[in-house]
Amino acid sequence: MSSSASSQPVVHPVGSARLLWTALATVAVLTLLAYLVAFDQGAVSRSGMYLHELMHDGRHLLGVPCH
Repeated sequence: MSSSASSQPVVHPVGSARLLWTALATVAVLTLLAYLVAFDQGAVSRSGMYLHELMHDGRHLLGVPCH
């Protein structure tokens, strides 16, 4: 007697690796954005006052205390 379950081909999801890397990239970008808005306090945004003020207003919008 042969088992019919063993004769079936193994099916791997095609998009699983792409979905994993997309999810990891999304989490990394969101983590970087949360750091810049909530915890940076202007250390990275020294390139100009516009970026500093944008991050400052983002902290106020999210309710993060900044001063």
